[in-house]
Amino acid sequence: MSGKSGLGQVADLVRLAPAIRRRLGLALWLAGLGSVSSVVGLVCVAFAVGSLVTGTPELSPVLWWSGGALLGLAGGFALRLTAEHLAHEASFEIEVVWRRMIAEALARMPLGEVQRLGSGRIKKIMQDDVRALHNVVADALPFLGSGVAQPIAALIALGVVQWKLLLVVLLIVPIAMLCMSLMTKDYSEQRNRYNQANEDVNAALVEFVQGMPVVRTFDDGGVSFRRFSDRVNAFTEAVAAWSATSRPSGVLTKLFIVPLPTLLLVAAAGVPMLTAGWITVPELLVALLIGAMPIEAVSPLMHLTNYINDSKAGAARLTELLEMPAMPEPAEPVEPKDASIVFENVTFGYNDDRAVLSNLDLDIPAGTVCALVGPSGAGKSTVARLIPRFYDVTSGSVKLGGVDVRDIGSEKLLQHVALVFQDPFLVQGTIAENIRLAKPDATDEEVYAAAEAAAAHEFIKAELPDGYDTQVGERGGRLSGGQRQRITIARAILSGAPVVVLDEATAFADPENEALIQNAIARLTQGRTVLIIAHRLATIVDVDQIVVIDDGGVAERGTHADLVAAGGRYAALWARHEQASRWGLSGTRSKETVR
Repeated sequence: MSGKSGLGQVADLVRLAPAIRRRLGLALWLAGLGSVSSVVGLVCVAFAVGSLVTGTPELSPVLWWSGGALLGLAGGFALRLTAEHLAHEASFEIEVVWRRMIAEALARMPLGEVQRLGSGRIKKIMQDDVRALHNVVADALPFLGSGVAQPIAALIALGVVQWKLLLVVLLIVPIAMLCMSLMTKDYSEQRNRYNQANEDVNAALVEFVQGMPVVRTFDDGGVSFRRFSDRVNAFTEAVAAWSATSRPSGVLTKLFIVPLPTLLLVAAAGVPMLTAGWITVPELLVALLIGAMPIEAVSPLMHLTNYINDSKAGAARLTELLEMPAMPEPAEPVEPKDASIVFENVTFGYNDDRAVLSNLDLDIPAGTVCALVGPSGAGKSTVARLIPRFYDVTSGSVKLGGVDVRDIGSEKLLQHVALVFQDPFLVQGTIAENIRLAKPDATDEEVYAAAEAAAAHEFIKAELPDGYDTQVGERGGRLSGGQRQRITIARAILSGAPVVVLDEATAFADPENEALIQNAIARLTQGRTVLIIAHRLATIVDVDQIVVIDDGGVAERGTHADLVAAGGRYAALWARHEQASRWGLSGTRSKETVR
């Protein structure tokens, strides 16, 4: 679709909504018919006035011409008004359709692709680009109908009434074409620079707002704000460069793409023709009333070109997103037999340059607890994210209940896996709504039971002003980190999933909250298969299996006692953990540290 014009790309997007497309087509035709009707009405006005000013008029022709003028002008107004109403009504509906399609496409595609797009680009597509396309649908389509039909109808009418005056009007057309050519020179390059700068500003703004706690903690705003300020300056420079380039052609447009030069030319040529008897008064009046319409249409059509070029970049981005491949779904989904997890010779990389996991084998029997440990960047979180198919493996297979996860329907797979991450995420809404994300039809009693099991019921009732109806704020910002984490655990409990993945769920908890969260996790994991990504080794000494991940593969596996006794990598990690647990800020420790 990249080779298509902007209007062609918009048309392809409009075809995705057949019911709305029919109304838009009707609006286009009504706008065109309205313009033709107005031209007919003006021709009738010219002949009615001409009949009055030439000799003693007969009443009947004047009445007929006047009636035609009234019907033509009133009909044109009514048709154009109806076209604009239909187009605006349809444009709001198609805006909803496009945003829903974007959301559905994002939900279907692999998480890695969503992260690659980035929040700034996605926000620009869903908000700015869809709004720009709304303008094309609401304004440009009726504009197109009237902007094309009216000058054509005016030229045809003028040719039928008096071809000599038509030739006079056509003399101004080359000048109009030259102005249009100058206006559109380097337009594509300038537009691309503008769009990129705008996208960068959006990304920087999202980053600046989301990172506000870090910004206020670690600097006075100078360093972090400079990143945003630089993007704004780049955007300003792009706008200034575009304005400087288009200024000379804008002056020419204001001089020539207006009715006055055409009317002066018609009058200058028409009066001598009338004196010589080559044309009649009504014919001259027709030329004066409709002769400037082809030139008048140039300026609106230039704005229409701007609309379409605006839409081209937005339509291309929107189309690219909608055409991104979704996560493949199995033709015949298979149900997992149990809650066991097996990685067989798995290799995976986020790009072709480097494999994060290489020939990894891992076996987690149903109903057991497995902990993954290892240095940062070893691939522990990647292992966890391959189970619910946030990504698909490059080679090998990940099996749940003896079935390759690629052969399990996505919806069914996510019903089998509950995830609790170290950075708990809550949507803007109430406490109850956030817990119900796991089971939208859950009763209040089920929500309360899940919250109680997650050690969250007490603080919800005692500490929050509206209990379960308390608004959590953006990303759960009105709650503490420990409170947010317990809400996400309640959500996981409510899901009833037989497999639980915990990505260092207590990493940032204070001691009091950690104890509560550990108790909640203990309830969550009862009778389930559990994969824990752990940094605090003291929390995993009693698990069934500890697997050391290093350099994308399994370095060691076994129980805590066996691995410590083996004296390998895990033993070294445990020794460092014990050393860190004895560290303190006492005067003695400080002196020893200095020495």
